[in-house]
Amino acid sequence: MQDVPPTDIAVIGAGPAGLFAAEVLAGAGHPVTVYDRMPSVGRKFLIAGRGGLNLTHSEPLTDFLARYRPAPAGLVRAVEGFPADALRAWCHDLGQPTFVGSSGRVFPESFKASPLLRAWLARLNGLGVRIRARHRFVGWSDAGGAAFETPDGPVTRHSGPVLLALGGASWPRLGSDGAWVRLLEGHGVPVSPLKPANVGFTVAWSEHLRSRFAGEPLKRIALRFGDTTVRGEAVVTADGIEGGAVYALSRPIREAIAARGEAVIHLDLRPDLAHRTLVERLGAAKSGQSRSTTLRKAAGLSPVATALVYEAAGRTLPDDPVPLAALVKAVPVRLRAPQPIEKAISTAGGVAFAGLDDRFMLTARPGTFVAGEMLDWEAPTGGYLLQAAFATGRAAAQGLLAWLGEEAVRPPS
Repeated sequence: MQDVPPTDIAVIGAGPAGLFAAEVLAGAGHPVTVYDRMPSVGRKFLIAGRGGLNLTHSEPLTDFLARYRPAPAGLVRAVEGFPADALRAWCHDLGQPTFVGSSGRVFPESFKASPLLRAWLARLNGLGVRIRARHRFVGWSDAGGAAFETPDGPVTRHSGPVLLALGGASWPRLGSDGAWVRLLEGHGVPVSPLKPANVGFTVAWSEHLRSRFAGEPLKRIALRFGDTTVRGEAVVTADGIEGGAVYALSRPIREAIAARGEAVIHLDLRPDLAHRTLVERLGAAKSGQSRSTTLRKAAGLSPVATALVYEAAGRTLPDDPVPLAALVKAVPVRLRAPQPIEKAISTAGGVAFAGLDDRFMLTARPGTFVAGEMLDWEAPTGGYLLQAAFATGRAAAQGLLAWLGEEAVRPPS
């Protein structure tokens, strides 16, 4: 087994949290090595930018912080210490200015992740940060050093400060598989169970709907669950429903299913039309016209939306336009379970903040710090995920620097 001397700080995990922590540490003058199990860095970051890199959100900080559940004091302090404006300024300094979209979401002007990542890696290289790919973290050796599996065999660092930014358990093919849970629990670290977040749900569709409409989008709809309604889009899948409107309410839906075994959402397929207006349009349909044609022409429904109305009605639609309009405005969909965690956009659960001190250091393993999605917090899409990754990476790095300063002046025992 090859040993690596402790000449630097080890950051394990090369996603946004780990890379930003490395930048902070190297910027303070410390030699840093970043380890990652994948052949290249930032793979999930690049996937996040596939349809446009949503870095953060422009809403007021109070509203921004309310998006996190739970919102422990440590997370709140981290985001307050590095809010959206600071992230935007950081991007600008890398030559990647940002803009605010119509929804308040913030994107790079290039709209892509790759130019930002290239500029970022160039900065890290200029700071002397070393990156070691294909190093899978497997725990600690008996001597206390971080242990890795590599293509060339096992490698162990001598004991030294370590910052873990290993991600959650979604998108395991990109590097975050949650294998660290067992490792940390074995060292007495409290970990809340990992659960899928920002995820779709399974539905027992009829064979007709499944075979004809899987993959079809539902555009400009409203989704209601309980007392909360969100507008957006969704997609009917072969075994369920997913998409932005679903993700926005995935936490309460997931919790309801865990408590009751199922959850019923209601889809308003024409949220821009009042019920009375829809009744008038349906009532004015030509005599003898099929219900499908009426729904298409009078209600403006797409084929997949019409199929959902039939699905909810048991294939027989009411003749009276009043209940028919009510159904279009509130199609019930019974959700059975979240999709598996590997299909989720992000992860809920993780290292409990009760197991950290104010510096983001594990109380069970002094000298080991934690950042990013492996911490126990959850947020919807919209920029909140990346913002927390950057902010906690910075906070954990600052905590590590503070700890090093304390260790330097600590008298020998």
